Amino acid sequence: MAVKGSTKAKTVWFCSNCGNEYSKWMGKCPACGEWNTMVEKEVVTGKRPLSASVSVPGAGRKPMPLKDVSTTAEDRVSLGSAEVDRLLGGGIVKGSLVLMGGEPGIGKSTLSLQIPLSCPSLKVLYVTGEESVKQVKMRADRLGGDASNCLIYSETLMDNIIAEAEETAPDLVIVDSVQTMYCQNVESTAGSVSQVKEVAAALLRFAKGSGIPVILIGHITKEGAIAGPKVLEHIVDVVLQFEGENRGPYRVLRSIKNRFGSTAELAVFEMTGAGLRQVANPSELLIPQHEDGLSGTAVSAMLDGNRPFMFEVQALVSSAVYGTAQRSATGFDVRRLNMLLAVLERRAGFKLSQKDVFLNMAGGLRITDPACDLAVVVAVLSSNFDYAIPNDVCFAGEVGLSGEIRPVSQAERRAVEAARLGFKRIFVSSYTRFDRKPEGIEVVKVSDIPALVKSLFR
Repeated sequence: MAVKGSTKAKTVWFCSNCGNEYSKWMGKCPACGEWNTMVEKEVVTGKRPLSASVSVPGAGRKPMPLKDVSTTAEDRVSLGSAEVDRLLGGGIVKGSLVLMGGEPGIGKSTLSLQIPLSCPSLKVLYVTGEESVKQVKMRADRLGGDASNCLIYSETLMDNIIAEAEETAPDLVIVDSVQTMYCQNVESTAGSVSQVKEVAAALLRFAKGSGIPVILIGHITKEGAIAGPKVLEHIVDVVLQFEGENRGPYRVLRSIKNRFGSTAELAVFEMTGAGLRQVANPSELLIPQHEDGLSGTAVSAMLDGNRPFMFEVQALVSSAVYGTAQRSATGFDVRRLNMLLAVLERRAGFKLSQKDVFLNMAGGLRITDPACDLAVVVAVLSSNFDYAIPNDVCFAGEVGLSGEIRPVSQAERRAVEAARLGFKRIFVSSYTRFDRKPEGIEVVKVSDIPALVKSLFR
């Protein structure tokens, strides 16, 4: 039966950062607080006439009791990469939509192309909107592997992409990228708020209806967030984001959202001439790789998600040349560095206000674990005293504003990992409790910064 109605066009304003809609222009978005992000867009409102032949989605579905819903395990597909499969919770779930973001050149397209090359049994439709098929072929030749199972399709119109995916019926669809795709029923350029929302919605309907998983590559803004409206991250099932310095060799793929697994996981890769190489044990690459007797270095027992690993903290303290002391940190929050330096001066009596302090995290990683505080303090003091810390000593503790050393979570796992890698001593908070005493490593408990200095610098 035909539905009668009328349509009309009106002008609205969208926030390009969060996607919220407003009836008038505003300098600052009330939802996300960003300035000058309003974009004008003409939309169609009202009821659209439907012919009798048009089927309404979901017309045959009925509500059902929650107790009758099947709770069998999700059907997953292996992507040929142990680290990516572990990050997704055991493989990609059929019918899921995965969004992968990261800076330009960090390895998004490389990893997505390595999936079909490393898994010959997986039939993949690789849709490229940014590169030509020849460019993709040149990268595939550099990466190596069996490309007979990978279908390359250069297209940006979503109607053609979905039609081709339904015809070829692949095991996996990879779309590179969401900012280059567009739908005909939206009158705006590719990459706009409306197009990104409609493209993501179209791919979601295709994935859920066909059961074919889709990996969608997205760009990020200069602040590091995934570009486009925030609703894009709400639509997809999984959000993965690459972290790391483009100039460094290591990349961290982190799960920000995962409807089918834990978000407390990460995968570490090394960028090589033949693509991204999985790093099964990142501790062996991030611990000290230099001669003994160098001051200004300390090893932290870090825990990122559920994965413990060791990495080196490097610090350089020198007299300020230009009067105002400099504070610089790579891979670490410079505000937290300033807080730790203030604690050292106020609570422990170390005069660092007239000295430049430079801090660097090994491997180009960005560290947010509070357990790194103790290693940062030790590295700064080591450089200030020009006293070398033994290479078989590591640290795990949070430093409070009163100068006390606070316990950190899962200290036993950190100590076990340190012992496995050959460390002899680990410094932790005196309030740390162990269910079992770690074997093969001495646990040194210290309560505050003065106690740490007396125990270590003697």
